Amino acid sequence: MTIEISAGGAAYIGLDLGTSGLRALLMSQDGAVIGSADASFSVSHVQPGWSEQDPASWIAACEKVMDALRQDHPDAFKTVAAIAVAGHMHGAVLMDAEGAVLRPCILWNDTRSHEEAAWLDAQENVRALSGNIVFPGFTAPKLLWVAQAEPNIFARTAAVLLPKDYLNYWLTGVLFAEMSDASGTSWLDFGNRCWSDELLTVSKMQKEQMPPLVEGSDAAAQLSQSLQERWGFVRPVTIAGGAADNAAAACGIGALGEGDGFISLGTSGVILAARGAYAPQPETAVHTFCHAVPGRWYQMGVVLAATDSLNWLARQLGKNPAELAALMGDLNGPGSVQFLPYLSGERTPHNDSRIRGAFLNLDISGTPEDLVRAVMEGVCFALRDSFEVLKAAGAQLERLTITGGGSQSDFWTTLCATVLNVPVDLPEGSEFGAALGAARLALCAHSGAPAEEIMTPPKIAKTVMPRSNLIQACENAYQNWRKTYLALKDLHHD
Repeated sequence: MTIEISAGGAAYIGLDLGTSGLRALLMSQDGAVIGSADASFSVSHVQPGWSEQDPASWIAACEKVMDALRQDHPDAFKTVAAIAVAGHMHGAVLMDAEGAVLRPCILWNDTRSHEEAAWLDAQENVRALSGNIVFPGFTAPKLLWVAQAEPNIFARTAAVLLPKDYLNYWLTGVLFAEMSDASGTSWLDFGNRCWSDELLTVSKMQKEQMPPLVEGSDAAAQLSQSLQERWGFVRPVTIAGGAADNAAAACGIGALGEGDGFISLGTSGVILAARGAYAPQPETAVHTFCHAVPGRWYQMGVVLAATDSLNWLARQLGKNPAELAALMGDLNGPGSVQFLPYLSGERTPHNDSRIRGAFLNLDISGTPEDLVRAVMEGVCFALRDSFEVLKAAGAQLERLTITGGGSQSDFWTTLCATVLNVPVDLPEGSEFGAALGAARLALCAHSGAPAEEIMTPPKIAKTVMPRSNLIQACENAYQNWRKTYLALKDLHHD
């Protein structure tokens, strides 16, 4: 892939704003990765079910990673022509008329607004227009909660930005949002790819509080002059519309059309299927969102705590997640201990913010290895739930690419392939998924090249096949595991 740039050679930056950190990737115009940098930040859980973050930490992280790229790759860095930001969805950054942030951002995995979500979901036309169940993690119910619990802040809210759009605002001084991220607000009319007056009205919002919408591959604004000078770029830098994290990851692996899909084994777990037409099925609890490029959509099932489940176990055992993953040897069949990964509730297929996680069948002879195996199996079984829902919605997924931190575990990747019974491709540079997709969007925005030309599948490092001798054992274990949700639900919902 080589794109002709009239002004000469250029480089592009993709920023991936995650829940626990920011990754920056520097890419040449032929699509090669030049380098990357990371910065971490924390999440606040001040009450059960609450998850918040200070947007100032994103700015500090952005300054850190940009300075690192500039120091490590000075010649390529100064030729940057465009930047795009990918980010975690559904967050609510509330700003006043002067652009000041009014409160910490309420994140995607915050479930405090479950009552508001249920009320909004029951209103006429909401599912039909938004294409989805209104989940507690979505943005609209968060604002209903703020209106009730923090009326003074709600009254001062002049604009609501999603996390990556706030970072874009800092980069440019311009308010804008884009389709794939706006899809997770319950304010977007999917069929027409615009803000819905009806959805805004029913959730007590006004169109004036919504930033203008662009497509993710559009040139949305330019980097501010002050940052242009600070970072020493030699040409004006275009800021692309950007993307929701999973839409960006789809761009990074070339998942644009029917039959394309991937597993993201990250903080949350996702199975995504690209779709060529808008065909929502909200009753299944599968998400239907606009893609980051025009005229395309995607569907996905979401497990709220994937590698986050292993992170949780590591904290309890006083280890780090990599140490626990290293305890797993070769896959030799499911274990007897079961784990339900509902540490923060669950999205697909249950839409249940009140459910919580559990271990079952613990034995006095049990070991840490048994717990790690159970956690990995529980996450894979939860992904299988999403896989089944996507197939029922019409997605044709005969193989999947896998990305995210969990994909670095051979055991976990093989287990996913066997539980889902599909080949799983591990791409070269899979750790760069959403950041690479963002860099590709930046290239599209600057060059005007069509998405199909830029967003091609990466080279595959290896393909992991299902273990044929373990498929039936994993199937039996999954069918047994899935029965436990109803029993657990009865306990939690009494």
